[in-house]
Amino acid sequence: MSKVNFLGVSIEALTYQDMFNRADLWLKDKNSRSHHIACVNAYCVTLTLKNDRLRKIYNNADITGPDGMPFVRWMRLVNRKNSDRFYAPDILLQFVKRAKEVPYSFYLYGGSPDVVAKMKESLLIQYPYLNIVGYYSPPFRELTKDEDNKLVEKLNKLKPDLLIVGLGTPKQDYWISNHLEKIKGTIMIASGATFDFFGGRIKMAPLIIQKSGFEWLYRLFSKDFMRLWKRYTIFNIVFLWYFFLQITGIKRFNLSD
Repeated sequence: MSKVNFLGVSIEALTYQDMFNRADLWLKDKNSRSHHIACVNAYCVTLTLKNDRLRKIYNNADITGPDGMPFVRWMRLVNRKNSDRFYAPDILLQFVKRAKEVPYSFYLYGGSPDVVAKMKESLLIQYPYLNIVGYYSPPFRELTKDEDNKLVEKLNKLKPDLLIVGLGTPKQDYWISNHLEKIKGTIMIASGATFDFFGGRIKMAPLIIQKSGFEWLYRLFSKDFMRLWKRYTIFNIVFLWYFFLQITGIKRFNLSD
């Protein structure tokens, strides 16, 4: 296992094949607790500076992968560790394409009602062999205890292999943490804007921009500018400042803090 400390968050360098190897092992026991794949970027890490609960969730995830080419490049060039980029839309596509050979089942949890419905439709048009066992757009408010119990019961009956959770950061991370033991035998993937991309609400950046490391700039000037400007300006600056303090040794960020 090969991990790198980014401001107290342990991010793992691994490939998609490593992910598949673990996923297939986890899914052999559909009665075990569920597993968590976290996709962590600079925004996520910066949030943990003042959020111990979120930091612990990331550090305790079964896979905490680097979502962002700057993280991936740092791991490859500085730490000499091979890693793919763990970007939620790409992870979903990796499992979707592999589902042609390994019959994974999927459940979509998140997004607005029209977006999640269009996401399912779009995926089935492109990949008609997919087994999407259900989808649900939860209300913006927190579910009542009764509503949550019914959802857990439903998911435990459906037993999806992949539970794609798109509630936004950090809400989706809290939801996964709260349901890892309640829902059995699934792999939960915190998927952020994946629903908006596949549901057609916003366009995904071209591949060349994704690989350049400037996808954040592309998204910043999308229709979500008012929602994202603070994340991609102030939070990025805060991350870079604290990361400078870390690599120069001025400040230490212990994983056990």
